[in-house]
Amino acid sequence: MADGDLVVVRTFFDRIEANLAASALQAAGIESTVAADDAGGTQPGLWPGEGVALLVRQKDEREARSILETPAKKITPPSE
Repeated sequence: MADGDLVVVRTFFDRIEANLAASALQAAGIESTVAADDAGGTQPGLWPGEGVALLVRQKDEREARSILETPAKKITPPSE
């Protein structure tokens, strides 16, 4: 994934949230990358105000935003 065509589609509070969103995009066939200035996740407090960015290719931005804005479906267990 070339850096020149990457755009931030959302910024998250921590890597866990960002990685979950990246997984949703991956399931839809959209390649993404997570970026944060936190020493590879070992020191998350280095830049507390900056957050963790989720980046995609510019051509995938619209679809990625749509996926991330779609509420998750609630799974209910079957009735007994």
